Amino acid sequence: MIYCCKEHVELALDVIVDEYETAPVMKELSEEEQLSTTCEYCENTPVYLVAN
Repeated sequence: MIYCCKEHVELALDVIVDEYETAPVMKELSEEEQLSTTCEYCENTPVYLVAN
């Protein structure tokens, strides 16, 4: 699972496809979920959860 901001969503999608060779699932995070984490690639607030 990768938490990512809007800027890094394409990178997260590519990483999931490369690692697991399956179609990724992208979920928009609620405001409660956004408060406890940061983007995996920067310090911005995450908007999406990308998983396999």
